[in-house]
Amino acid sequence: MKKTYSPEAIVRILQDVQAQLLAGASLREVAKQLGINPGTLCRWQRRYGGVQIDEARRLFTLEKENLRLKKIVAELELDKSILKEALQGK
Repeated sequence: MKKTYSPEAIVRILQDVQAQLLAGASLREVAKQLGINPGTLCRWQRRYGGVQIDEARRLFTLEKENLRLKKIVAELELDKSILKEALQGK
């Protein structure tokens, strides 16, 4: 079963992982302890590495807004192409 983590939870997990890695644990051991794939941890580190919790929340909000705006643009482009076809038919 796939579990979804919020950006805040990911940042907290990464902070814990970083502390354990500094203590000498391997990435595989930490990932197994958390029940997360090591590849997922690496991907999260690339995306959220060095990000504070409030910044992660803002990033997530901006990504949602960006997705919403892209959908609106796609719908408007479709409407525009339909209107062009209708005008060419006259």
